[in-house]
Amino acid sequence: MIKSLQTLIILFFFAGNFLSCNDNVKNNTGVATNTLPGSKSVNPYAAVDQSPMDMSYFPADYGIKKMKAIDSFSLPVARVIYSRPQKKGRVLFGNSDQSLCQYGKEWRLGANEATEIEFFKEVVIAGKLIPQGKYIIYCIPYADKWAIVLNSNLFSWGLNMDASKDIFKTEILIELQSPALEHFTMVFDTETQGMNLIMAWDNVKAVLPIAYAK
Repeated sequence: MIKSLQTLIILFFFAGNFLSCNDNVKNNTGVATNTLPGSKSVNPYAAVDQSPMDMSYFPADYGIKKMKAIDSFSLPVARVIYSRPQKKGRVLFGNSDQSLCQYGKEWRLGANEATEIEFFKEVVIAGKLIPQGKYIIYCIPYADKWAIVLNSNLFSWGLNMDASKDIFKTEILIELQSPALEHFTMVFDTETQGMNLIMAWDNVKAVLPIAYAK
């Protein structure tokens, strides 16, 4: 009798597990949902962008401190908002018409909407005081250097840069890096008197020094 009861309990346990793993499980609303790990579905609201938008802060841990309420009051020094294209086997930098970022021609430092940089306090770049505010940042790449430009034509798209609204321009040398990066990346790192904005893609890396205003 006891063994029979134990057998029934074991069978009931396995039957319950089988039902719970079924791909049609009802949620709290009574609507059946597909829970199979390998199942595929089409997002009915918006497709995933091939060049997803990203944001980098300085200090780099600003967002974490904000979420954890470690520092709820102070503002960051800077942030950059950009879309991150992928190489996908293409030729990125060069003189040919097939180069995605041709030497001597404006590049938006990303994809989609123009890349945006915001300074939450005055900073100094190449000896020039840059007021607090929000700007477009783009570059003109060359084989050995990049020209970095700040522009006031906010919310513009694509490569339609309005040079008449340029407010600042400087040149920085590039470095070759290995291994190559598949995704374009912009991040800040710490320097003694301020920060560096690192811009890297493929085997090219450019660093823009940004100092605190005194």
